[in-house]
Amino acid sequence: MTEIHIAPLHPNHAGELLTLQYAAFVPEAQRYREPFIPPLTDTLPHLQALITDSHTPTLGAWSGPRLIGAIRGLITGDRMEIARLAVAPDRQGEGTGTRLLTTLEQTTPPTVRTLWLATGTASTATISLYERHGYTRVAERPDPAGILLTILEKPHTQTPT
Repeated sequence: MTEIHIAPLHPNHAGELLTLQYAAFVPEAQRYREPFIPPLTDTLPHLQALITDSHTPTLGAWSGPRLIGAIRGLITGDRMEIARLAVAPDRQGEGTGTRLLTTLEQTTPPTVRTLWLATGTASTATISLYERHGYTRVAERPDPAGILLTILEKPHTQTPT
């Protein structure tokens, strides 16, 4: 198997990122019987803009020339939302999601004090992944489509490199 390389994404990667999101999140949309979950409504210009925003660190996992995973953070003040953790369906279960999450956490600016995220309550494997990495459930709330979300968070502590 090809070694996985994690690096920041650039605007010219937005098309690959959009394709990856569709592949990774269609099963989630099917789980919730909701075709318009946010990752499936992103557009190419929107992703290009996010990738260039310094408050939105976006990382990709590459296996050779193929983008097999991605994650982004949305920094607001001293909090960062972990968003759009996506791994290609044929590459799930290999640790790519863990590597992306860990790398994003390690490269988060020290001004960020809290990491948080929202995921569908029925996405038990995703919730388990985050709980293994120290995130705790703090709330539940419905999203605009009525999908019940679990909110998880953890304190951010800068890891020495």
